[in-house]
Amino acid sequence: MRLQEQDPDIYRIFAAERRRQREGVELIPSENYVSEAVLEAMGTIFTNKYSEGYPGRRYYGGNENVDEVERLAQERARRLFGVPHANVQPYSGSPANLAVYLATCQPGDPIMGQNLPDGGHLTHGWKVSVTGTYYRSIPYHVKADGYIDIDEVRSLAREHRPKLLWCGATAYVREFPFEQLAAIADETGAFFATDIAHIAGLVIAGAHKSPVPFAHIVTTTTHKTLRGPRGAMILVTEKGLAKDSELAERVDRAVFPGLQGGPHDHTTAAIAVALGEALQPSFVAYGRQVVANAKALAQGLLRYGLRLVTGGTDNHMILLDLTPGGPGRGVFLQEALDRVGITVNKNTIPGEPSSAFYPSGIRLGTPAATTRGMREPEMSKIAEWIAAVGEAIEEFRLPEGREERATALRAFRRSIEENRALEALRGDVREFCLKFPVPGT
Repeated sequence: MRLQEQDPDIYRIFAAERRRQREGVELIPSENYVSEAVLEAMGTIFTNKYSEGYPGRRYYGGNENVDEVERLAQERARRLFGVPHANVQPYSGSPANLAVYLATCQPGDPIMGQNLPDGGHLTHGWKVSVTGTYYRSIPYHVKADGYIDIDEVRSLAREHRPKLLWCGATAYVREFPFEQLAAIADETGAFFATDIAHIAGLVIAGAHKSPVPFAHIVTTTTHKTLRGPRGAMILVTEKGLAKDSELAERVDRAVFPGLQGGPHDHTTAAIAVALGEALQPSFVAYGRQVVANAKALAQGLLRYGLRLVTGGTDNHMILLDLTPGGPGRGVFLQEALDRVGITVNKNTIPGEPSSAFYPSGIRLGTPAATTRGMREPEMSKIAEWIAAVGEAIEEFRLPEGREERATALRAFRRSIEENRALEALRGDVREFCLKFPVPGT
């Protein structure tokens, strides 16, 4: 009530977002709902503290309680993933990945990661990222079937001898080939880093193989399938320390003072809470249900004749290929689904025929819906709705010219606002969602 009285404008926006989350289906695979305990930790008086440095080695006084929280988060991360070292201070996934470069590479060194339009991540060497301009990036790709092209990775690594080889993605729906990529890194002398931001919770649950036996460094965000606050961690493995006995110290120095000042202590506390939740047996059941739901949603979409990249999924994510209706249709389906309360994100597909701004795919994920208690029957219903919305906008196409495109999009947006069938479907989605509470709302 204090916020409502002091700043009613912000309170009104919070209330609108609370209503949006409760009355809609969240299918963006990088989003999830934290528990009430995590929310509480994020809003504590640790927000007031400043703590440059690491536990026992701070540059400010009064950090005895911060030290205890950070040590607890580190210990829980080490236990969950089976690693000897964990840094829990990175502000988010991108700074965590940049710290890996700083710890292992010099500017201009060759590095390799999965090509962004093929499902890779911006920070794995894409050309508009600092990682693609400060380092010599040699991207690898997926094959026509959507799986990572291991033969190409091996050939490129032998030719360019990368200092750092990444495995990880933002839109890859199959299990990562950690062993094969690790063998290539070992053969060519590269540091092998795995970015498991999307699948960390699945790894903990045993629903995806762990990269820890194969990688030197593991990075992850702490939200997505891990169901914590928006932060990140860097883990150094036994294999990493065997390759470089100072690797943990290099990573820590890269985070602070290399890239960051004081950590966000309230976030560290919330990470510790989320990691504590992940240590419970119920989290294993949750992670396995996330994958079961993704497979059920994929099968439902296939039943309605929709095309999926690789024809299915091994994890929490599905990539819908809309090219049968023409290139660039991702923006149309994203906005039409938004109209009925189903939140997704437009996304490029392998061999993208359009552009990243007007891509030809939709990325779907099940972590948030699973957190709310939805199961396979609900996934079948959601697939039915997605197919119905796709059919309702089937006539719309993306013109090639910029002016024609703007005109077509304006007409499309008017159409979906006035479409009575979509309005009725919005009511069905709202009624459905209110049966599944959102934690903390």
